[in-house]
Amino acid sequence: MAEIRIDKFLADRTSYSRSDVRTLLKNGAVSADGRIISDAKQKINPDTQEITLYNKKIHGGSLLYIIANKPEGYICATEDRHHKTVLELLPEELRHKDLFPAGRLDIDTTGLVLLTNDGQLAHQMLSPKHHVPKYYLVTLARNFQENYIQKLSDKLILSDGTQCLSAQVHQIDHTHCIICLHEGKYHEVKRMFASLGNHVQHLHRVAVGNLLLPPDLPSGACMEIFHKDIAELLKADSFPVMCQQIVLAFSSYLINDRP
Repeated sequence: MAEIRIDKFLADRTSYSRSDVRTLLKNGAVSADGRIISDAKQKINPDTQEITLYNKKIHGGSLLYIIANKPEGYICATEDRHHKTVLELLPEELRHKDLFPAGRLDIDTTGLVLLTNDGQLAHQMLSPKHHVPKYYLVTLARNFQENYIQKLSDKLILSDGTQCLSAQVHQIDHTHCIICLHEGKYHEVKRMFASLGNHVQHLHRVAVGNLLLPPDLPSGACMEIFHKDIAELLKADSFPVMCQQIVLAFSSYLINDRP
């Protein structure tokens, strides 16, 4: 990245306006490589210098990738008048103005959401032709039935005539299972199990492609990930291998029923 004025850099990569940034600079809140910057016109190179705001590093690259462990009550949107959005989960140092959620989870569904400004990656993830697998831990109200696995793999037709793509399902115990989808229709998992006479009590997304939600990432927390992690998004290990990893990683979730 070429050199850029410090006030523009921070205004682009945080929720602060350029006027706010000038105040922060005057207050000694901004440093480059450990040296306080007070001049808004000073140019910096984010690729070679470490820029901090209140001692927290500000991401300098042009593309940013963040995973959040979405709690209930948040929607996957950039803004909304009535509900909190997943962007509100971000700490100040990661509030890049052009971030958006790549895909969505229902307001009462929890788990992995990718926030990025990489439109090409988002298109690859969401495009039907790529069929990037998404894995969910499902908590059912009633016991899992043996015929669910076959029925859900047979391109189930919902009550309104919607046909679902074939889904892979792995039973964990009487009321927990893992389901893998390659599409994202409205309330799809809930509607699929409802058509089988059951009710989804809780849905937690634990993986996209081969990228597993860190099991120790608290609900409501987020973390930056990097290119080696992004490569995992577009991979697809075998379903049994992923199920084994998920059960091992989320054993405490299965005991407590909630993250």
